[in-house]
Amino acid sequence: MCHTHNEQWIVRDVIRPPVFPLLSRTFVAFPGLQGGSAPTMPIVIEMKERHSMPLYEHIFLSRQDVSAQQVEDLTKTYTDLLAENGGKVANSEYWGVKSLSYRINKNRKAHYTLMNIDAPAAAVAEMERQMRINEDVLRFMTIRVDEHEEGPSVMMQKRDRDDRPGGDRPRGPRRF
Repeated sequence: MCHTHNEQWIVRDVIRPPVFPLLSRTFVAFPGLQGGSAPTMPIVIEMKERHSMPLYEHIFLSRQDVSAQQVEDLTKTYTDLLAENGGKVANSEYWGVKSLSYRINKNRKAHYTLMNIDAPAAAVAEMERQMRINEDVLRFMTIRVDEHEEGPSVMMQKRDRDDRPGGDRPRGPRRF
């Protein structure tokens, strides 16, 4: 569709007033002339639906001397805490025990756990406060994201690649 330089777009919200910027909306755009003439064919523009609560990726590291079952219990505890405060955990992944780049509180290894969270900021703040109190949690990091990734995380994909026989690629004969 070709528009001349004297056309302008007039956008009107037809479903919800602009007081709800985080909810999905439908707009109708009327290309009209600047001289105030009648609008021509309306165009419907659908905005992408957004969640009413922010999305977060949360990773926490637990001490190496706690068992995998205790780490699962910690994850369940924080999931329940988020649910009590109006949020939910969309996905949770246990990455296993991995080496740390440097010692943290005399620990050289830690249990890594990823949680994809859909919760209000107050619920995430309360979960982080509880993690600061718990001595089994070494470190944690929460990042706000626009949307959660579908499928397994990159760390889980890496583990799947490592589990394949023959490594990550077929090897041909060596050349000298």
